[in-house]
Amino acid sequence: METAHFDHHSPIPGTTLFDGRQAMKGYALNKMCYSFNAKAARDEYLADPEAYFDKFKLNETQKQACRNKNVLEMIAAGGNIYYLAKFAGIYKLGVQDVGAQQTGVTTEEFKQKLLRAGD
Repeated sequence: METAHFDHHSPIPGTTLFDGRQAMKGYALNKMCYSFNAKAARDEYLADPEAYFDKFKLNETQKQACRNKNVLEMIAAGGNIYYLAKFAGIYKLGVQDVGAQQTGVTTEEFKQKLLRAGD
């Protein structure tokens, strides 16, 4: 297969490319999510999310995405899915919850879609 002319950076509709620009954009958000490795940090966050956002200097877009518990908004705000998984875990959001957000359906609809795909 000829790959010399293949553009490995072709945009995929609806996909946010996590590159250096996104990494810099999301540094504060990802740093906050990384902190959730420690139980004490998770407890501190749950006690006062707004103060925790300020502690890590999140911008308003990142704060609102976190308030909404919307992983797609967090990705658009520079979040890396590996760090965001730590955030999702605080709220007991599983892979199916995130998949539902990505496809624009409820979690139950997404589960049913997966079951139908397995038939």
